[in-house]
Formats: sequence, structure tokens, C-alpha cells
Amino acid sequence: MRIMRHFPRNTFDTEAKNATDLAARRRVACAEDTKGQTCFICTQALHWKTKEGLVRGCACRGTAGFAHVSCLAEQAKILLAEAEENNLGEKVVNARWMRWSECSLCEQKYHGVVRCALGWACWKTYVDRPETDKLRQVAMNQLGLGLSSAEHHADALSVNEAQLSMGRRLGYAEYNMLAMQSNLALTYEVLGRLDEGLRLRQDVYSRTLKLLGKEHSDTLLEANNYAGFLITLERCEEAKSLLLKVMPVARRVLGENNEVTLRLRWTYAKALYKDPDATLDDLREVVATLEDTLRTARRVLGGAHPAARAIERCLEESRAALRAREAPLPGSA
Repeated sequence: MRIMRHFPRNTFDTEAKNATDLAARRRVACAEDTKGQTCFICTQALHWKTKEGLVRGCACRGTAGFAHVSCLAEQAKILLAEAEENNLGEKVVNARWMRWSECSLCEQKYHGVVRCALGWACWKTYVDRPETDKLRQVAMNQLGLGLSSAEHHADALSVNEAQLSMGRRLGYAEYNMLAMQSNLALTYEVLGRLDEGLRLRQDVYSRTLKLLGKEHSDTLLEANNYAGFLITLERCEEAKSLLLKVMPVARRVLGENNEVTLRLRWTYAKALYKDPDATLDDLREVVATLEDTLRTARRVLGGAHPAARAIERCLEESRAALRAREAPLPGSA
């Protein structure tokens, strides 16, 4: 089972919150949208036991995808237990594991506090197992990714560092070690530990490229991550050079609608926009690129997805910058 790219038990016990409590903010935000809807798992509006309301943190549209966090967690737990008890094999176990992080209807990853709540629920489900147990290991990964998704970055850092230490101690495969280091590099970046993050990000990209080749989706994702870090450091020319090499590969291998392709286009637009030497034509290209990328992101990921919202904010900023550059100077009419 692979570790996804993005503590001692007593530490977690003192900090852990109930999964439904962690999703409270999301339920409030969804209150209007969920009115009159029911959970697609238990078919009730209000959970019979926890009395929690509904959430939706995926790409489902209309009346689809609403659920109680407790139902999502129980569904994942039951499916995994059934696969283990009946020795259904690694392929089935891996597919059912996705219920801890991915909507079974639209197959998109959950995000925000919904992902965080499921991460905590997942960890609490498997924490009693031995450290060498595969499900316990990937449960820690789910917790770290959930914390990051909900922007609890300091907590995510503790999980990521503990997981990396455990991976070294237990001799994880290189692929899984790279995924954990990638998650750690992102946490370093958002916490402002840029020197550490850059060294790690460079290393992860070069080793992923060597291990998986230039056409693998993880390699393309790491190229995007590395380019984004370069933009943070105001090294926009380097970022643009890298992105111009990998974007055609992503389009050819993954397609225009793939999330990695969308992120690469968005990052390239940011590199153009953030470049202090950006010309008027550059800004026009930024706006055109982001308009097209946003349309696709809304259709593929949904308008509420964090990536779609971030692209929208970037588009608003770039439009404002373009208008300012195109405005005639005072007295020049």
C-alpha cells in the first residue's frame, strides 16, 4: 500500500478531537446547501446517534455527495474490516482504503476540515495496531494529510516528522519515503522554513524523476511543487523554465482535464505574474491562461475545491494588475 503525497499514541490522545467536532465549521458553511438533503449512506438528514448534520467536501453536484462524517468513517472501517477478515487481497484492500479520503461517488479526494475529520477518525481506528502494521502506517499518513488540508500546519509538521522517522526505522520503500518527504517539504514551506524546504523539495524532485521517469504523474506533480517553491523564493525564471518543459508532457500523458495538468498551468501563470519583469503581454497571457484553467477546474474539481478557489483569487489579482497596467497615465489622453 502506497503512502499518499501531501506521534506517540499518548500525544495524539491528548490532542485528538472527535471527528464530528472537527467538521463543525464545514457543517455550518454547508447549512444552506444541505437543507432538505439526506446522507447518501444512511439516508437520514440528522445522524441517528451523533445528531450531526451533513457535509460535502468533494466534487459532487446537485443532491449528490452529502454525508455525515461519522457515516463516511464507519463505511470505510467496515469495508476494510471485511476485506481483511475475508482475505480479499491487496488490490481490494487498497481500493477500499480510498474510502478514508476519497468520495465513492465522484472519486475526488475530500478536502478541508472534512478531510481532517476523516484523518483523525482513521488514525483512531488503527492506532492500537503494532507499529509495523500497514494500515496503522498509512493511517498516520492520512492524519498528516488531513491536518494539512485543514491548514493545521504545525500539527501536520509533528505528524510528518514522526512518520518520516518511523519510515527510516522500519525501512520503508523509496517511493513511500519520497511521498513523506514531499509532504514534509510542503509543511516547511507554509511554516516559512524555506531553506530546509527548498533542499528537500529539490531532492524529492530529482529522486522521483530518477525513480519513476519524466512521464509519471508523481514526477510531474513534484515538478509543479518544486516550481511553486521557486516562485515563493522569487526565482521565477527558473520556475518558468522547468514548467515549460513539463507542461507539454502532462498534457500529452495526463490530458488537459487532469488535476496535475491544471496545477501546472496555474503555477506557470503565477510564475509569469510574480515575475518583476513581467510585460503587458505577459499579464494578458496570465489572465487568458487562468480564465481557461478556472473554467476547467470548476467543471472537473467543482467550484468549492481549494484549487479552484485559489485559481479564482489569482485570476482576480492578475486582472486587477492588468487593468492597472492598461490604464492611461494621467494627462496622457
